[in-house]
Amino acid sequence: MRLAKLAVNWSLFMYFLGLGLVLLVLKYLEVDPVVTWSWWVVLAPFGLAMAWWAWADATGYTKKKVMEKENARRKERIERNKEAMGTLSSKKRR
Repeated sequence: MRLAKLAVNWSLFMYFLGLGLVLLVLKYLEVDPVVTWSWWVVLAPFGLAMAWWAWADATGYTKKKVMEKENARRKERIERNKEAMGTLSSKKRR
């Protein structure tokens, strides 16, 4: 269950992490506009990623998304089984 919970939470976390890595590399390579920025600005996306992760876990956002995904998968499986048994109405078959 924990792995499924983590999979839902990756989207925004990964954007912040990717932005942080790009800024870190640009700062290390001394690319013109980034080299003059404070280290706080360059490292801020890592803090935002951790804040997002903490908020998502604390508010139940990730659990809600996992439950929605499981319910959709269950509903699809039930519909598929009904169709295989031939118990769907004629409207659903079209």
